[in-house]
Amino acid sequence: MTTFAYFNKFDMTKVQVRELVFEKFISREEIETAVQRVADDINRDFKGKNPLLLAILNGAFIFASDLMRKITIPCEISFVKFASYSGTSTTLKVKELIGVDEELRGRHIIIVEDIIDTGITMDKLLTDIQAKQPECVKVACFCFKPEAFQKVFPIDYIGMSISNDFIVGYGLDYNGQGRNLPDIYKIVKE
Repeated sequence: MTTFAYFNKFDMTKVQVRELVFEKFISREEIETAVQRVADDINRDFKGKNPLLLAILNGAFIFASDLMRKITIPCEISFVKFASYSGTSTTLKVKELIGVDEELRGRHIIIVEDIIDTGITMDKLLTDIQAKQPECVKVACFCFKPEAFQKVFPIDYIGMSISNDFIVGYGLDYNGQGRNLPDIYKIVKE
């Protein structure tokens, strides 16, 4: 069985990723507009500074790449990797796979995440980063699920607030597949 397929390459309103079916939820044009808005806010807020974008792999790599190209102030980027999902559900446990190896003391940090739902991964990362005494830490996420959010920390830059549906595309995956979709798709509930 194919692990990834468009139902019709000319009408990409539905896709299959592994055994699940997804329908188009957010278009690439809406994505572009949201990324530009976040970049504009960062350009304004960090004018005259040299922030370090700390992108969370694997999902945030596309958002981080697009965002960085739209940031017009000097900035740097580094990556960390955490895992907290199995299939379509969070495990509620965060596993650090690649940690922070940058000097953060006195730096302006912008954590870049693809999606914040429960907030468990971000909460752990924020705790780890604050211990390294940065000048400031801001959080930028492309998608935020307020219905699923269980923690208490500010999210400074939000591309889009969305419903608590499982989504793929634009860096988001289902068991490793679907990250390369240029639009975002939500699961079709049966």
